Amino acid sequence: MKPIISSKVAHRDGFALIVTLSALSIIIALASVLVSYIDEARRDASASKALIQGNLYYADIKKTFSNVKKRETLYSVLYMSPIPLTSEDGRFSVSIECKPLARAVNINWLAYEDSQAMTEQYSAAQKVFEHIVINYGIKEAGKLEELFIKEMNSNVKYIEKPQSRLRQKNGIISTKQFEAILANYQLEADDKNIALIPWEKFFVFNKVFKNSKKNLIEGDYISSELIAILFDIDKASVDTEWVEGLSLKELLTSMGVQSNPKLFTKKFLNRTECKVNYSFENQIYKFRFLDTEGEVKNFEFLGKE
Repeated sequence: MKPIISSKVAHRDGFALIVTLSALSIIIALASVLVSYIDEARRDASASKALIQGNLYYADIKKTFSNVKKRETLYSVLYMSPIPLTSEDGRFSVSIECKPLARAVNINWLAYEDSQAMTEQYSAAQKVFEHIVINYGIKEAGKLEELFIKEMNSNVKYIEKPQSRLRQKNGIISTKQFEAILANYQLEADDKNIALIPWEKFFVFNKVFKNSKKNLIEGDYISSELIAILFDIDKASVDTEWVEGLSLKELLTSMGVQSNPKLFTKKFLNRTECKVNYSFENQIYKFRFLDTEGEVKNFEFLGKE
């Protein structure tokens, strides 16, 4: 005779099975969470190691660049194309790319409408902005310009970090800060056209000097788009003749146009931004730094490419 299993026993066994399955599902969920934490910790550890490695490269580059007396000679090469550097055993490699900080119109000049000393700079910035509005179909140009001016004149920034230089200076002085403003505008205006604009060809994000004579553009390194806008020249004509790094003055002379000495410098400004790519644990990381008037500074780790 088969033993009779009471309903209470069967119920208890069923309950035990449910408890076991519940416990198992919790354990699986916890395991997934722990695995994600471990993966995140590994990524953080890898990024931290990459940051340390980047700092070491930066220290070497800073020491080397600081000892160079003729900066113009150095950057005349680095401005033209990235320079790859690799160790003999192939374990370490970096690529250095540098550009003049003043390689386009400073967007902060838009805030100087009432400054007689900055008339040329304001007019250039306004002309470029109006061109972008028309040619890229910005829906609410007034709102966008208002956001720019508000940021330039305010001590409260879209990007705030403890001990950040953004707290100490007015103006739009970084690409991240500028992108945060664009994101805010796009959200308010529902304007997708804003993402189609190659802003780097038109504007840079630098501080404005109190001495207006120092607020200049290194014309030999500006884009063909910017030349066409500022000098009212057909862009197709500029494209056939222009390569960044040539002489802007010679280009304009050949086209019967005069440069503006109040807006374009005749000499090397010694204000440079450099970006360094380097490999670490089979990944490519990047950092940037500035070399302004003979001082290498402002290391910024940009993370994985």
